Amino acid sequence: MGDGCGRDCVMTAEKSALQRIGVVAIARNEGDRLKQCLSSIPDSVARIVYVDSGSDDGSVAWAREQGIDVVELDTSQGFTAARARNAGIRRLLACVPEVECVQVVDGDCEIDATWLSTALEALDADERRAVVCGRRRERFPEATIFNRLCDMEWNTPIGEARACGGDALIRIDAWRDVGGLDETLIAGEEPEFCLRLRRAGWSIQRVDAEMTLHDADMHRLTQWWRRNKRSGHAYAEWNHRYGADAERFGTRDVRSIIEWTIVLPALAIGLAWLTWGVSLLLLGGYIMLYRRIRAHRINHGDEASHASLYARYCVLGKFPQCLGILTYWFNQAWGRRSTLIEYKSSPAVVREAGT
Repeated sequence: MGDGCGRDCVMTAEKSALQRIGVVAIARNEGDRLKQCLSSIPDSVARIVYVDSGSDDGSVAWAREQGIDVVELDTSQGFTAARARNAGIRRLLACVPEVECVQVVDGDCEIDATWLSTALEALDADERRAVVCGRRRERFPEATIFNRLCDMEWNTPIGEARACGGDALIRIDAWRDVGGLDETLIAGEEPEFCLRLRRAGWSIQRVDAEMTLHDADMHRLTQWWRRNKRSGHAYAEWNHRYGADAERFGTRDVRSIIEWTIVLPALAIGLAWLTWGVSLLLLGGYIMLYRRIRAHRINHGDEASHASLYARYCVLGKFPQCLGILTYWFNQAWGRRSTLIEYKSSPAVVREAGT
């Protein structure tokens, strides 16, 4: 005989546990992707807050029709993902001050049905654990090579991590402890946030569980180029802020990009006339870099064809990343504030997987 509880009691306990969680979704002109995101959030969470960054696709009106709390950011200020997430968390705490943790999610992602319970269990396993993240997958990895690259990028190692991405369960006490995310960063705000958390004695955990389904919707080389340019900008800003610290956050990335995109070509081509062209052999370093990355991805468990694709675009990606670094340096030199580097198409119409 059972104890009279069974599955109904388990479901009730899960719903009760989810009352400890609030959800903050952020987006700008995500169209049907946002609808799918907000619809994937369980009704049993403490509260859902949607933060909109100047959409003109009807997202705000639709969210309010669903009874979702909406925060519209002031359009007179620059939009950043960090600013949106902080605004959403502040609204969440104003409405439900007792909430213990917040799931932040990008509006182009669908939350897995089992994720919140899994993430909460992982967060509870260690009182100094500030952030829990899981596997973000691409909805249409076969649609384009750029979507495939994103899906591989999301496949990060399991265990204690140095950083999370835009989707994660965050302990509110930890968010308060470090003053939230840095709203001045136009890119790379999550790793910078995690850096401050780790320095304050908190930890970040990547668990082996499905978390979100993402729709990169990248179909053009120019989108991939801008996305990598944004990464380079983030590396340069991390290096500017923390490069003199012991961890030298961002320094290795910037140095590697500059060496491969400026120093190596300059030496190979610039010395060609002195070396009777022998210096051009230095360009073979790109092949060595490609092979090293490919071997790493195969050891990581990727198919050989996917590993080759990833390695090829990692090498090529250093050039738009270099442009992002130079853009940051130029803006710093002239006292200019960098603006968002966006790559996404909008508005979106969500398709069925496999179509």
